[in-house]
This record gives sequence, structure tokens and C-alpha cells, in this order.
Amino acid sequence: MHTVTRRHWLQAAAGATLGFPCLRAQSPEILGQGEFRYRQVPGWGVLDARTPVKNGHGLVIDREGHVILFTDHPAQQVIIYDRAGRLVHKWGTQFPGAHGLSLVQEGERELLFLTCLQTHRVVKATLSGEILQEWRWPESSGKYDSEAQYKPSWTLHLADGSFFVLDGYGRDYIAHYDAGGRRVKLFGGPEGGIVHWGPHGGMADLRDPARPELLIAMSDQQHLLRLNLEGRHLGRIDLPGGNPRQIRRQGGHFFVAHLADNWPADRQSRGFVSVLNDEMRVVANLGGSAPEYDDTGRLRPMRNTSPVFLHPHDLAVDAEGSLYVAQFASGNTYPLKFERL
Repeated sequence: MHTVTRRHWLQAAAGATLGFPCLRAQSPEILGQGEFRYRQVPGWGVLDARTPVKNGHGLVIDREGHVILFTDHPAQQVIIYDRAGRLVHKWGTQFPGAHGLSLVQEGERELLFLTCLQTHRVVKATLSGEILQEWRWPESSGKYDSEAQYKPSWTLHLADGSFFVLDGYGRDYIAHYDAGGRRVKLFGGPEGGIVHWGPHGGMADLRDPARPELLIAMSDQQHLLRLNLEGRHLGRIDLPGGNPRQIRRQGGHFFVAHLADNWPADRQSRGFVSVLNDEMRVVANLGGSAPEYDDTGRLRPMRNTSPVFLHPHDLAVDAEGSLYVAQFASGNTYPLKFERL
């Protein structure tokens, strides 16, 4: 079992004295249940005033183990950490509406797909910040009257290089692009049974290569939505009491970041992180109540039980099983790291 040393806590206390807001929520408590129990690593990722953050939106880990944060602070929007939480590189001031971040393998290199709500675009870039390609609003689709209606929230990627763009803050359509970046089709929206404030984040579920699916975190809807690649509804996974914003898969499990347990009715309510098994049943809640299913197999409402989290927005799990969480509307919070026990 990992332990929190006196040195770690002294470092955290020193950071708090300097006024780093992200240290307010740190706690020695153990989060989670069963096989998924974690303890926070105090002070991980805390940087100085030269590298501030605003909202933590996207979070990925590259093959070198670098943790990459996408934030909407005007000073810089992409912050790259090493394994110890030290700054490696930072870049980007062209994403005032920074939101979704995806890491993809293209040939021998890893690339980033970034979405920006304010500039209404999706960008493909190198890890060092070279912009390679960008996509604006799907004007020719006939679904939009102006660029302002298009606010892409995240991208979902298939193994063949094609990808889907979720318009989670605009008109709730999903655009499919081939590997060359050409738009193939557009589906979803109100006529496709997608409610507003719906397709926020998600991933391509490739467990069955012959039948890939889209697994979408439906913000404010308390469920995950399953679609085929043509947009047909295949089912849903109810997560009562949660507000799923993003889904990541690691080690045979799905990890879901819930913004809060009563959002948007109560914007001061706090969130948590769920762990789901391969059958899409919740097996643990980090910072939340232990999952309970009734006799009919329905999940009972979940809730926040810890002050550690404010509003989890995205997460990532490294090769050692440690969890990293980026938070929205949480007092300029740097990413949080949790070691698995």
C-alpha cells in the first residue's frame, strides 16, 4: 500500500501557504470501494504563478507518461507534466474556449485533437503545438444558420483514423469524418433523438471490432448513450445521481467523471468518479457513495460523499493505475493525482 509521507504533507502545506487554490480539497482519506481504492498525492501538479490554470477541461497521457492538461486560461491552454508533476512544456493561446482533448496515434506519432467552443473549431496538432489541420462548422449540412450555433465539445476516434465530432454545446449533432478529414455524414440532433445539453464527451467502444459503437457521456442527462456508427440508438446505461462528462477506458474498466451529483439544479453540488466493469455495472465510486443495485438490477441514486472533488470534468489513468482528474469551475484547480492502493 502506498503511504503519504510527512515530507509530502509539508510540501502541500508550503504550497497552501503560497495560496495555491488546488490544495484546498486535498485529503488523506481513502476514496473508492473494493478493488478500486485510491489516495490523493499531495501537491502533485501544482505549478507557480507563471503557469496558472482556469478551468481544467481535457486530460490525456502520452506514451512517455506525460500528463497533458487542456485549460482555458488565456496565458496558455496546453500544459504538459512529467510523471512527477513537474512542468515539461506549455503552449497555446488560440483556444479561449478550450474544451475537449483527445490523443490519437497516427503512424509513428501521437497527435492531439482539441475542440474550442468560442472559435467553433476542431484542431489537430502535434504535442509540441504545431497546428496540422482544422475543421470549422459543417456549413453545407444545412443544420446550422451560422457558425455561432456550432460549439464542438469532443472528438471520438476509430482505429482506421476516422473520427466523430460531438456538438455538445451547440445543436447536438454528431459529425462523422473519414481518415482524410472529409465529412462523411451528420446525424443526431433533435430529429435523431439527442436532447439538448446531451453529447458532451465519450469514446469509441471498440471491444467488438466487428461492431464498433459510440459511447457518449450525456451531460445533465444522468446516463451514457450507446449509438452505432450510423447514429442508431442501441441503449443506455443509467447513472442516477451522476452527471457524466467524460469516459475513459483502462485495464478492462470504464472510468466516468461526474461533474456533480445535483447539477445544474445546484451548481455548488460536488462530483465524483465512477468505475464500471465490462458489463457496464458500477463497481466503485471515488468520492461518492458505494454503488447499490436493487432486486431488479437498477442502480440506486449515487451522491458525493467527500470534499476531495469539486467538479470533475475529465480524467486519465496511467500504466501504473494512478488516476488523474481535471476539474471545471473549481477555483483554478490544477490536476489532481490519486495513487491506487
